[in-house]
Amino acid sequence: MAVPGCGAGRRKNRVASVAGITIIPGMQLPRVIQPETFLGSRDFARVARAIRYIDENFRAQPRLATIAAAARLSEFHFNRLFRRWAGVTPRQYLAFVTARAARTALAGPASVLDAAYTLGLSGPGRLHDLLVTLDAVTPGEVKAHGHGVRMGYGFSDTPFGTALLACTSRGLSHLSFVEPGAEAAALDELHGAWPRAELQADDAAASALTRRIWGDADAVTGRLAGAPLRLAVQGTNFQIRVWRALLELGSAGPTTYAALARAARVAGGARAVGNAVGANPVAWLIPCHNVLRTDGSTGGYRWGTERKRAMLAWCSLRLQAADRGRSRVLAVAPASAAARPT
Repeated sequence: MAVPGCGAGRRKNRVASVAGITIIPGMQLPRVIQPETFLGSRDFARVARAIRYIDENFRAQPRLATIAAAARLSEFHFNRLFRRWAGVTPRQYLAFVTARAARTALAGPASVLDAAYTLGLSGPGRLHDLLVTLDAVTPGEVKAHGHGVRMGYGFSDTPFGTALLACTSRGLSHLSFVEPGAEAAALDELHGAWPRAELQADDAAASALTRRIWGDADAVTGRLAGAPLRLAVQGTNFQIRVWRALLELGSAGPTTYAALARAARVAGGARAVGNAVGANPVAWLIPCHNVLRTDGSTGGYRWGTERKRAMLAWCSLRLQAADRGRSRVLAVAPASAAARPT
């Protein structure tokens, strides 16, 4: 699983159809998180429980000790873990959730979706984009069940718990989140999708790819160095169409199943679109966590609703921080210019 070759290799037997370069916002964020702060599934579960507790109980303005107890940690260890993950303290996140609710209340008839987790996720707040191309494997490759394909795979900690990543010379083909003790089942799922592929374990390469996805942005621009990240996925023609539409809608942040059905040109097909979203083989990069119900509630998620809630919160917090940082730079710039000698 040599990461530099992930998506770099080219075969004469190209993909059946190729979507052009697509921009996914919020996938690559400021250098707030460093690779060593990524979490295994156990620590992430504690953070996810705390986020759910704060989201459900913010009106009571719970004390830090109460929130820490919900995460099943001491105040000291919980505060440090949460700040390492979120870039803010639990109390600051509580204030963020409270302010968001206040804005929603003041907005009057605006829909919940308009207010839920969207701060900084559209317009000028959309920063640090990750370029991703999505290719479909050929019908012949699907029929061969991966015969002749070398696939490197590995487990790695991420901001959202342990993940299993699998990559061929064509690109990243699998990214799923794995609960403690479920590693063997995750590998069985991967082998079931590619039963005749030659699988080779490489956790170090998986960790390097994880850093590329979540941690290796340029410190100034926030953009990845090098070529776009290529995905090479298996799916029906309908699934591929939905995943491409989801990549496009991902550039505007959270969306709905109904809006995704319209983008995929599936009239009245929200349920079928939902099934395709649930079959997404590459978490995060194909941003199925951004699909909400029409009323703004999170709905289901293949890798757990608490993880989906945490993903939305993580993106929103970091993009809000990036907007604040950019505003400070813009505010200082005129004074600095005026101070220069002429």
